[in-house]
Parts: sequence; C-alpha cells; structure tokens
Amino acid sequence: MILPPLTRGKLIKRYKRFLMDATLESGEMVTAHSVNTGSMHGVLDEGNGVWMSRSDNPARKLAYTWELVEAQGTLMGINTSFANKLAVEAIRNGAIPELAGYETLRTEVKYGTNSRIDILLESAGKPPCYVEVKNAHMKRGTRAEFPDAVTARGAKHMEELGILAAQGIRAVVLFVVQRDDCDGFSLAADIDPAYADAVKRALTKGVEAMAYCCYVAPDEIRIHRKLPIFWA
Repeated sequence: MILPPLTRGKLIKRYKRFLMDATLESGEMVTAHSVNTGSMHGVLDEGNGVWMSRSDNPARKLAYTWELVEAQGTLMGINTSFANKLAVEAIRNGAIPELAGYETLRTEVKYGTNSRIDILLESAGKPPCYVEVKNAHMKRGTRAEFPDAVTARGAKHMEELGILAAQGIRAVVLFVVQRDDCDGFSLAADIDPAYADAVKRALTKGVEAMAYCCYVAPDEIRIHRKLPIFWA
C-alpha cells in the first residue's frame, strides 16, 4: 500500500483517544486526528517521531491524520483503518497463501447479529471464507500482541466466527501487525481475558488464526512475513 506524502514531526502527547499534538520540523505545533483509539501501549513517549498525512479538505476539522510512529527502535503503522486495506491488497497479490485461490473478494458483508465481516472470499464449488481482520502494533518482549485494550466487540466477532465454523463454513481471524521487529504473535490475555477466551473457544470450533507482520516505510506499508502464533 503506497502512502501519500507524509509530514514528519515529534510527538508531544496523545489525548482524548483520538487527538495527538506534535511539533513539526519547522517548529510549528499541530493537532492531528488519531484513527487508533486503543491504548497504544509502548508508543506514546514524548519525542517519538511521527508521520502525518495532510488533507486540504476545508470541511475537515483537523488537516492532519497520524499514520506512523517511530518507537521501540522501529517504525510502525498506527492507523487501524490500514489493516483491512493491507489484508485486501495482500490477498489479491498472493502474499497470504492460505487465503489464495478464491475467485471473488468482497468487503464489509453483513453476517451474524448486526455484524459485518471484513473480507468474504468466494468461489464456485467451495465453501465461502469469512475473514475477520484485527490490527496489531503492540509488542512486549519479542512478540506482537493483541489486543492492547479491552474489546468486547472483538469477542463478539469471535463468537460469530465460531458459529460459522461449526456449520462447516471456513472462518479466519487474521492479525495484521504493522511492524516488522517481532518473532511471533500472542494474545494479550492479561489485558482482555474475555477476548482471549473467545478466541480459544472459536479455535475449538474450527476457526483458523493467522498473523502476518508488515514492512513499514514512510512511503509504503505491505504485508510480507508470516508470524508463528503462541497460545500459551
């Protein structure tokens, strides 16, 4: 995924979950919109490098959107809306072999109880494949982890994937890690034990789980490497 031209600055603080103040290289202070409303564990130190896109749309309250951060010795994507786009691009390019071989790909398809599946893959003569995409950037130790905050919505999605899998329909949860310095992936059960339990219940019903990390640069992010998942 090619990124638009980004403006670099230094993080001052993030607050109210969706706002971030930064100092540009010119010395100007700006407020940017943060699409990531999680805890953003480990990346909010003052002075961290940040990269922001800028919109000239006069209807927007904030011209800047926070896209990347340099923290913990690496560059990572923090815009949660990128995860689905990265997954779609990777599936279409064959970068996720487990999800290759389907004729059509649709997004935001209604299913379950007032839910929408992120990606629905279909081909004649084979069961459809429902793919729930989760964005991850948190790292503790050498592994990426999810979630970084309690996600009741995420637990609900896992229950609904489990129902599909029990019916013989292929159901997948795909963790997209927007950084490239991890050697594995784990659930952050200490942060949200209910979500971890929901995932494990879904796995017993046949839901598949996979995690991929991303190459991240100021001009591009792309899925490129599978991570082993550690459940313990």
